[in-house]
Amino acid sequence: MSKVLLAVVLTVCVAGVHVTVTAQRAGGAAQPQPFKGMTADGTIEPGLFPIKATGVSTRPVRESAQRFLQALTEDQRTKTTYAVDDDEWLKWNNVHRYARQGVTFAEMSDAQRERGFDLMRASLSAKGFERSRAVMKLNGHLADLLNRHDEYGEWLYHLTVMGAPSDTEPWGWQLDGHHLIVNYFVLGDQVVMTPTFMGSEPVTATEGRYAGTSVMQDEQNKGLAFMRALSDEQRAAAIIQATKTANVPLAHAFRDNVEMPYVGLPGARLTVGQRTMLIELIGEYLGNMADGHAKVRMEEVRSQLDRTHFAWAGGMGNNDVFYYRIHSPVILIEFDHQSPVALQGTRGVPTRAHIHSVVRTPNGNDYGKDLLRQHYEKHKHDVAHGHR
Repeated sequence: MSKVLLAVVLTVCVAGVHVTVTAQRAGGAAQPQPFKGMTADGTIEPGLFPIKATGVSTRPVRESAQRFLQALTEDQRTKTTYAVDDDEWLKWNNVHRYARQGVTFAEMSDAQRERGFDLMRASLSAKGFERSRAVMKLNGHLADLLNRHDEYGEWLYHLTVMGAPSDTEPWGWQLDGHHLIVNYFVLGDQVVMTPTFMGSEPVTATEGRYAGTSVMQDEQNKGLAFMRALSDEQRAAAIIQATKTANVPLAHAFRDNVEMPYVGLPGARLTVGQRTMLIELIGEYLGNMADGHAKVRMEEVRSQLDRTHFAWAGGMGNNDVFYYRIHSPVILIEFDHQSPVALQGTRGVPTRAHIHSVVRTPNGNDYGKDLLRQHYEKHKHDVAHGHR
């Protein structure tokens, strides 16, 4: 069953800031809107993502992807592989009831499943892999709690491969499932790992076969610690909403072209110590990438630190719920305490038991789209590359 999408243009207001969202939702007959990428004002800021050597090999990722594909049956490969510029990239969704493409971990043999995990291990850091597995396990825990194993489960995650794994041509892979989406684009030794979505409901398993599994605690606690480290004047600039009474994130699924103005406290107003704390907070998210590529990505982020804005909605007490946003020309991070969906609780009232986070690359380079555009432009007349 394919994913069909209906385009919807929305203008939403968060704490007085109007945000234009070109959204798509499941159920319509239209295809996704042409990708532009999220911007601050509708205009792409050029020159932020040049094609260049990083010195960090992608060979382990390429070889792991090749072994994964080789382990699949012909039918599985057919439904798992797409062209590198296919709109399948854009059709991920963090909800559980959704028609996804690719082979699932549920239908893989043990050997195939291990090959899939090898691809994740090669692409992610040890922490990133463990966090991903924790999200999957907590989805299994939710299935156990509700006895709804047809909707939730540890293995209900789909893998697709875009393009042929190569050391010169663009390609990538996508993991898509409830509360866990990884988009991983490769061009030479460059990697773009956005959009990435991680979350869970619940965020901790206190009983059952997954007892002790927990996610999103470091991202939560370091975000709160950073906010508390600000001066009263800085906090006043950061706060976009004093109380949090609803779900806030604006850059979730089907919002690739969202226009999101910079709001909050700019990095230029931070002390040296506060800048270090902000870098460490951002590192919690970038650190899900394999170490070498995480360092490359962090250099990109540091280059725009003065223009990086931190925004906050909600309280700062030990048990308060909140939302925070880190936004610069080269990165967007959103963290949000969400209202209950599957578990008991008051709908519309956020809780710490349900968390969403998303990481994006603004100005046209989610899914590595700007790198892909430059590659096509450079080789458009090159028969050897086969680009038009």
